Amino acid sequence: MLGRRQIIGAGVLAGMGAAAWAAEEDHTGGDPLGSMQWPVLRKKYMGDAPMQFTDKVVVRTPAFADDAMNVPLQVDARALGGVGGGIKSMLVMADRNPIHEILTFEPLRAEPLLAFRIKLEQGSPVRALVQTKDGMWHVGGSFAQAAGGGCTVPGVTRADGSWSKTLNQVHAKFFSNVLDGPNNRRLRVQIMHPMDTGLVAGIPAFHLERLELLDSTGQAWWRMGLYEPISENPLITFEMPKEGPGNFTLKGRDNGGNRIEVEVRA
Repeated sequence: MLGRRQIIGAGVLAGMGAAAWAAEEDHTGGDPLGSMQWPVLRKKYMGDAPMQFTDKVVVRTPAFADDAMNVPLQVDARALGGVGGGIKSMLVMADRNPIHEILTFEPLRAEPLLAFRIKLEQGSPVRALVQTKDGMWHVGGSFAQAAGGGCTVPGVTRADGSWSKTLNQVHAKFFSNVLDGPNNRRLRVQIMHPMDTGLVAGIPAFHLERLELLDSTGQAWWRMGLYEPISENPLITFEMPKEGPGNFTLKGRDNGGNRIEVEVRA
């Protein structure tokens, strides 16, 4: 029979073993969404910079996306600082997409708040990685379920061949923002583009890759990098201060060298 000390010792060792096993089994790096891809993605996009998971970065998606080629997404990092606050840049990504990056955003003189649609190849954590000017990364996200295949089938305009007739046409309009108070105005921008991922046989990657909004002095109010998982004919909503210029210029380009330059009137 085991003595009392042996029993206690065995119990302590068993407890230590269970704790070690639990620690060893967590291959997600403490990710609250439980993603096995997260540790690699964290290293790839943030290196060794300090980071924290936070509810101050809110990512809203539907519980289930019926159309995996058009998944609504809203990213809200205003709790970290509004217009002209402490935010340096934002990266939106999907862990399980074959192309992880969705977009990057520098708010500059805009609110750190965006709404747009994305493609999902399968159900995946969708995240916003927000870097503040002190170098800290703040990570928020949610899990989006999807039927799948959003990145590996051609879009509607690619399938019917109509994309070439409307390529890089821009529709942009300012709206009064009643919901978020009288100090902001909403800018909605749609750019006609097939946003091909390059993952469909015979169709190379062809997508918008850069947008910026400039005032009459050439000062940027926001900048954005776009990647293949943005939905076809991107429709993106921005929040901007009500006080400001009446006219802007939207500039951009796609990876085929096609340029965009249009006037946007408030």
